[in-house]
Amino acid sequence: MPLIQLILVLVAFGVAMWLINNYVPMSAGIKNLLNVVVVIVLILYVLSAFGVIGSLSAIRIGR
Repeated sequence: MPLIQLILVLVAFGVAMWLINNYVPMSAGIKNLLNVVVVIVLILYVLSAFGVIGSLSAIRIGR
């Protein structure tokens, strides 16, 4: 994966989260939970992009 594509994905998620946090009215608890989930997903995405963990398609949930 090219580095530019990775940076664009991170910037797009950052802008989307900023817009949601500033302009979507919801309780602070839900916003914090949403932020934590997005950060965890982005960390997994970056680790997968650099090959630290295997492909995310290999992760299975359930049967």
